[in-house]
Amino acid sequence: MTASRDPSIDSTHKVVVDEQRIEDFIEKEPVAGPSTGDKQAKDAALEILGSGTEHHEITEEEDRRVLRKIDLWVMPVVLLVYFLQQLDKSSLSYTSVFGIVEATGLVGTQYSWLSSIVYLAQLIWQPISSFLLVKLPIAKYLFVNVCMWGVVVAATSAAHDFRGLITARFFLGIFEASVAPAFITITQMWWRRREQTMRLSMWMAMNGGTGMVGSLLSWGLGHIHGRLQSYQVIFLFIGLLTVVCSPIVLLVLPDSPSTAKFLSREEKIVALERLRANNQGTETKVWKWEQVWDLLLDLKTYLWFCLLFLCAVPSGGIGAFGPLIIAGFGFDQFYTILFNVPFAFIQIIITLSAAWISTKLKLKWPVIFGLSIPPIAGVVALLKLGRDKEDRGALLACYYVLSFFNGLQPMLYTWSAQNTAGHTKKLCTTGMVFVAQCAGNIVGPLLYRTDEKPYYRRGLIANLICWIALAVLTLITAVFLAFRNKQQATARRRLGKAGKVVDRSLETYSERRAESDEYTKPGQGELKNDKAFDDLTDTQNEDFIYVL
Repeated sequence: MTASRDPSIDSTHKVVVDEQRIEDFIEKEPVAGPSTGDKQAKDAALEILGSGTEHHEITEEEDRRVLRKIDLWVMPVVLLVYFLQQLDKSSLSYTSVFGIVEATGLVGTQYSWLSSIVYLAQLIWQPISSFLLVKLPIAKYLFVNVCMWGVVVAATSAAHDFRGLITARFFLGIFEASVAPAFITITQMWWRRREQTMRLSMWMAMNGGTGMVGSLLSWGLGHIHGRLQSYQVIFLFIGLLTVVCSPIVLLVLPDSPSTAKFLSREEKIVALERLRANNQGTETKVWKWEQVWDLLLDLKTYLWFCLLFLCAVPSGGIGAFGPLIIAGFGFDQFYTILFNVPFAFIQIIITLSAAWISTKLKLKWPVIFGLSIPPIAGVVALLKLGRDKEDRGALLACYYVLSFFNGLQPMLYTWSAQNTAGHTKKLCTTGMVFVAQCAGNIVGPLLYRTDEKPYYRRGLIANLICWIALAVLTLITAVFLAFRNKQQATARRRLGKAGKVVDRSLETYSERRAESDEYTKPGQGELKNDKAFDDLTDTQNEDFIYVL
């Protein structure tokens, strides 16, 4: 790896690495970073890279080696925490099969509210959480929240009525509010945009992993007969498991690439240089109100909000009532839990397959549109079929088809994250998206009632409407982003840059080499991305390219 002001990549894409020059650069080269007065206002990457306009060429082998390190150190922690978060949150649905409704005297929509209150608490706490994620070290803040929500879940086992349960679930929502925004921020600061889709989908696929492990775990715990009731055993075990695992976050997860102890100084340069083409930066510790106004005036902010809300309404309803829907097919409590396992397994396959296809296509909208079609067909069939014993096989098949909707949320999360720049704006966009998800998850369970079993028609019809609306809005969003890319190209030409460019952040090295001849054609060029670490928003940086 050598320091260079020429960002171009030669046709063979092989750079001779001179170890002595690396040492000279690290030990002798003065850092041309931001002054002390505005140090916090600049991206943290500049403390390592020096000037934002100074490029450091990296080889394919260096890129792969550092990526492997990042995947080995960061991803396991992210997967573990998201698994625990989903397990703790979903513990209510497992206890529903083991008599929590009857044991605690829940009536009407009280059970629905136990699911919705978690998201209501997240909705209330989200603005504060977004602010704290800017001001505080992200890994340490995450550790405190993980530990505390584990304590809350364990304490839920002591609740014997609706009042105790809803209080515990409210505080669970408060502490879990940091997880999704923190992980989206972590994904943006560690991986290139091409890599983000699969990584984000991997940690969101833990929803399915939780569904499988949680169902089998609950099946086993449900057979324990002692002084505690089955639902209490489930809460206690799952909560204590989270508390025991929480120190891993503090000990392993770094706050940013700039502070990662598992990377050497030269590896940090590689890790940060990899992100230049993203034009999204890593992090700053200054809250910038101008980026908040940028967010509020940006039409796509409201498109993300609507898309996530339409996605979350069915997700919240089926997430809370899924086991009860299966029970409505005529199965007992243990079969109900076991039949939930294939649903969760399909969810993992769909989520990862959608990410792979999207990465290959370098597009999001066709995948999102395609994922919305099977649930529409599945819910129509559930509304048409009866609940007789001979219909069980068909009913289960239709219910499993609904699992395609689980691939929508990671795709929408990635789509919004990849199309936003500026640290404050990124966190606020994530906050807005998460608010939409919370609102949908609040509404979703309330559209179902325990006294409407086994058909739950009102909830299923509402889900059908949401999926149809989501498919239409996906097409509208794609058209708008294409329009914004044309505006960005016009802005570049006005500044004397090439208007037609290729988004390097979505390409592999082999694709760069194969397409190298294209940049000699008239009207085409390659971005230098000199503003990548200036903490500009996507609307302020003409080099930013929107992902369709």
